[in-house]
Amino acid sequence: MSFSSETKAELCRERLSHLECTQAEAYGVLLFCNIFTPWEVRITTRSPDFAQRLPKLFQRAFEITFDQMPQEGELEGKLTFLCSDRKKIARMLDTFGYSVETAVFQHINYAALEEPLSKAAFLRGAFLAGGSVTDPKKRYHLEIATTHYYVHRELQALLPELELHPKETNRKSNYITYFKQSEAIADVLTTIGAPLAAMEVMNAKVEKNLMNGVNRRLNCDVANVDKSVQAAQIQIEAIRRLEQRGELAGLPEKLRETAELRVANPELSLVQLAELCSPPVTKSCLNQRLRKLLELGKAENQMG
Repeated sequence: MSFSSETKAELCRERLSHLECTQAEAYGVLLFCNIFTPWEVRITTRSPDFAQRLPKLFQRAFEITFDQMPQEGELEGKLTFLCSDRKKIARMLDTFGYSVETAVFQHINYAALEEPLSKAAFLRGAFLAGGSVTDPKKRYHLEIATTHYYVHRELQALLPELELHPKETNRKSNYITYFKQSEAIADVLTTIGAPLAAMEVMNAKVEKNLMNGVNRRLNCDVANVDKSVQAAQIQIEAIRRLEQRGELAGLPEKLRETAELRVANPELSLVQLAELCSPPVTKSCLNQRLRKLLELGKAENQMG
């Protein structure tokens, strides 16, 4: 099951309690479903959980049944719910201030969504009918699509009242309201009644940040190793030059020891090399010795 399907399954576990919220959710479904006209209501979904919720939702909201529904036990593929009975549709329209006698323009009637809970329920219905959310382990994206321009524009105006601030775009004949930030997506999911899905989004973000931190540290460690190896090679080259000119044997004992240890252990860090000295010295002390060897090696090279 996809993350989007799991999210809709969680939303469909929300109880149908207050009539106003139930009607608001049904309103969101109607405005973001396939067809909503005075002559026909057609809702198509691939979510079996939404398909099981729809008949209960419309019975509670309007006291009506669909004229056509998926057959009992049919829970795969496209599941279609159809209502063409004019009286039933008139009851739906009347609930939200529309009229069968006049032309129906697709608009959101804000008067039917005065309370914050009603707005949240409306958004839940809109998401169930026309929304999707991407698996947060892959990327962050939640969207709600509609073919109705004014519904889209009015949803953009409604969402800030829930402290949600979407972006918008067009895709073919659809108008898309979308969110790309993990925090914004989690806020939407929490608002519409899917706190578990919201938690998954935030957990995915924590895991990504953790992995990014690990990768950054690994990259830093690799870069440091590369620098150490490169520095060791330069030091060894300077020591070789001193050896070729017969100067190495005449150096002070501490410098000779350092030179021998560096040549024998080119892969070791300064800290590790310092511990091999007899007696062990600090990293700073060993670094000073190696710098002296570099200076002597360069000087000899220039003299040659």
